Amino acid sequence: MKRTSITFLIILSAMVSVAQTTFPEYEAQVYRKGKSVLPYRIMYPKNFDKSKKYPLVFFLHGSGERGSDNSKQLAYGASLFASDSIRSEYPAIVVFPQCAEGDYWANVKLNQDDKGFRSYLFHPEAKPTPAMKALLGLVRQLSHKSYVDKNRIYVGGLSMGGIGTYELLYRKPNTFAAAIVICGGSDPKVVDKYAQKVPLWIFHGEADNIVLTEYSREMYNAILGLGGKVKLTTYPGVGHNSWENALKEPDLLHWLFSNSKK
Repeated sequence: MKRTSITFLIILSAMVSVAQTTFPEYEAQVYRKGKSVLPYRIMYPKNFDKSKKYPLVFFLHGSGERGSDNSKQLAYGASLFASDSIRSEYPAIVVFPQCAEGDYWANVKLNQDDKGFRSYLFHPEAKPTPAMKALLGLVRQLSHKSYVDKNRIYVGGLSMGGIGTYELLYRKPNTFAAAIVICGGSDPKVVDKYAQKVPLWIFHGEADNIVLTEYSREMYNAILGLGGKVKLTTYPGVGHNSWENALKEPDLLHWLFSNSKK
């Protein structure tokens, strides 16, 4: 074997090792059904007991964490759920799936002009992307486990994952007890599918030039207009990385886990 190949393998092995030891609480798993393949990490509560029932949380990453290494998706949010104090206060099953490179959680078309201005056309009602199809299968599989509290299944996501969260709510409006969306967006004309069923907390940076804040305002107004339970928090001067602010909100997890379908 050439020295360059050996060096590459050593570096790759080190990267995998670091990824696995950074968050050892999250077990590496892969969902497979037919042609659908979806790597994911799953963290069980401390002293996990299959005879008990636990909340189930899905968290969808952004476009920068796509791949097949089954580790990059833990970049944002994983440390929040994995802290000892949070695991003790909110014992839950937490899942971080990973979207493949070149794929997208949601059915959306991105347009970008010569000045870099981005606009999005959302089609949550269209055929699901391969990633969304696999995600739907994973949600179905895990939510049917005997130790999952069917009344306390949650979803959240940031950027591409925030867009995916809205689409997941559209496709499974009766599954989730609450949702968190960070710097995302969707088609406000179809929120009637879930507006009165799923409480939402929406976050966005007011200086975001990747996904404009207006997308979150439109979703907030549409859901509110239908009598839905929705909160909108914006951050002045904050750009696209508003997840750094949102994930530090002191009431975030209390709000999330306080919601139940009962």
